Amino acid sequence: MKSIGYRQTGPATELTTQDVANPLLRLRDLLVAVKGISVNPVDVKLRAARAPEGFAILGFDAAGVVVQVGSEVTGYNIGDEVFYAGDVTRDGTNAEFHAVDERIVGRKPASLDFVEAAGIPLTAITAWEMLFDSFGMVRGTGQGKTLLVIGGAGGVGSILIQLAKRLTGLTVIATASRPQTQDWVRRMGANHVIDHRGDMAAQLRDLGITPDYVAALTGTEGHWPAIVDLIAPRGHVALIDDPQGLDIAAAKPKALTFSWEFMFTRAMFGADMEAQRDLLNCVSDMLDAGDLVSTVTERATALTVESLIAGHQRQESGQVIGKQVLPGLSA
Repeated sequence: MKSIGYRQTGPATELTTQDVANPLLRLRDLLVAVKGISVNPVDVKLRAARAPEGFAILGFDAAGVVVQVGSEVTGYNIGDEVFYAGDVTRDGTNAEFHAVDERIVGRKPASLDFVEAAGIPLTAITAWEMLFDSFGMVRGTGQGKTLLVIGGAGGVGSILIQLAKRLTGLTVIATASRPQTQDWVRRMGANHVIDHRGDMAAQLRDLGITPDYVAALTGTEGHWPAIVDLIAPRGHVALIDDPQGLDIAAAKPKALTFSWEFMFTRAMFGADMEAQRDLLNCVSDMLDAGDLVSTVTERATALTVESLIAGHQRQESGQVIGKQVLPGLSA
C-alpha cells in the first residue's frame, strides 16, 4: 500500500513516500480504508523528535470505511463508516489502509464527508476527557462556575468551548490574541474573550471573574505564574502541552489540583478503551443534530508528500485556527 512517513528526525521535508505491506490485524482490529486525515501538533512533535526504527508512518486522526475485521471484533462490520484518533504506539493513518482497535473507533457523523470528519476525533477526545475526566464535570452541572480556555482558537480549544457550553452550565472565557481568533472563539460560543499576550489576571479582574478551572492548552510554562495568580483557591488546572519546568510549589497556597490530559493514554495502556468509542459516538450524534459545529478551517484537495509537508509547516507556524484536513490515500 502507499504511505507517507519519515526515516529520520528533522524538518517537514523529511517526509517521503514508500510502499509498505498492509497492516496485520490484531484480534479486535479493524482495517480501515483511509478517506480523510488531519495534521495535529503531535505529528510535528514526533517527526522532529522521535527517531524511527526504519520507516515510520505518522497521522492519527482518520475517517474511512471498514474493509476487514479481526476475529474478535463485535461492534463493526465491513462497509461501516468510522472515525477515530488512533494509537501513538502504532503506525499512523498517512497510508491507504490503517489498523485500529475497534474500542477506540466511533461512527462517522453522517452529516460530514470523510475529509471533514477526520478533523474531529483527536481534539474532541482530548477536550471531552479534559472536561469530564480531568475536571470531573457532570453533564448539566457547573452553573456559577467558570472555565478559562488558554489557546481557545486551536483545535482542542475550539471543540472544548462548544462541549462546555452545550453539555455543562459553565461560563467559558477563551483567550485569543488576533482579531480573527477572537472572532472564532466567539463563534464557538465563548462568553468572554481575553488576550493571553496581555495581563490575563488584570483582564479577568476587569470582568469581575475568577476562573475555577483552567484548560492550559498552549504556552503553559510561560503562562504558569499568571495561571496561579488568576485561578480561584482550590481551582483545577489541566494541561496538554509539554512544559519543561513548572514551579508546582507556587500552587500550594491555593491548594490547586493539577492534571494532565493525554488522549493516547487509554490505547497505550489498555485502560477503559471503550470510553473513547462511546464519547466519539456521542460527538458524532451531536454533530449530526447540529449541537456541535465542525472546527475545520483549512482543507487540502489531495494528500501528497508536498501537501503533507505544507500541512506540517502550517502546523509549526502556530497560526492554524481550528483544524486542517486532507483527503486520505484511499480517497
